[in-house]
Amino acid sequence: MFPILLLLFILVPIVEIGLFIQVGGFLGVWTTIFLVILTALIGASLVRSQGIATLLSVQSRLQQGEMPAQQIIEGVMLAVAGMLLLTPGFMTDALGMLVLLPKPRAIIAQQLMKRVQVNSMHSGFQSHTHFEQRGPFDSHQKDDGNVFEGEFEKKDDQDKDRLN
Repeated sequence: MFPILLLLFILVPIVEIGLFIQVGGFLGVWTTIFLVILTALIGASLVRSQGIATLLSVQSRLQQGEMPAQQIIEGVMLAVAGMLLLTPGFMTDALGMLVLLPKPRAIIAQQLMKRVQVNSMHSGFQSHTHFEQRGPFDSHQKDDGNVFEGEFEKKDDQDKDRLN
């Protein structure tokens, strides 16, 4: 994994610099700088709106009692898209926009979910836990013998001297 990341950290800036030179030579320096800033602003706006839509979808799935696994993965992908769009460069902007579009993002999320499910199936680790959920006013409460209910009244030494 480390060699792949190292290669990306070396190759991506080199490709971006080459693209800056090509686009800058074709459109001019100021137009190129304007395009980089514009794509960052548009990307941030789109990430915000898509993120809110994904959050609402997660809440809806949770209210229905379903696990919103795909929506959570899409939320993480939106964060990655935001980072790519805020990174100056045309290649990172193109990748960020690709992840930002709903259809490609859903396809990538499904592929990631399949990969995660396969990996979790091979791990062989299972955990079974049971949590009781009770409200504060439930009449059936667990009695473990350590709780005493009652009322008390604090009396100071000054109270002894008072005439009632």
